[in-house]
Amino acid sequence: QVQLVESGGGLVQAGGSLRLSCAASGRTFTIYAMAWFRQAPGEEREFIAAASWSTGTTGVADSVKGRATISRDNAKNTVYLQMNSLKPEDTAVYYCAATTHPTSNLYWQARAKDFGSWGQGTQVTVSS
Repeated sequence: QVQLVESGGGLVQAGGSLRLSCAASGRTFTIYAMAWFRQAPGEEREFIAAASWSTGTTGVADSVKGRATISRDNAKNTVYLQMNSLKPEDTAVYYCAATTHPTSNLYWQARAKDFGSWGQGTQVTVSS
């Protein structure tokens, strides 16, 4: 099992930036890739970005392209999500997820159901 813990959420003004962290523990050697999703009230969980655990491959959803960057630090078993130029519509609970196998469209349109490990989520609120 892989355990994930997110941190870094909070309240930020529109136009500001935020960096979220996700620390993985447990059977991290089984991780194939990690991703960030977000979910606003009443909405489905939305893919944001993904990163391979072993290579440099990354991908970002079109909805946040140019504003979001995913990176990883394998030495720290941590994945980061940098979000810039934040908008009120970015307000959501942000989740970190891990998968142990390749999935369809992993780096640009990953599906939540393909990820077996999830963090508890961290709230991001962007005020206008």
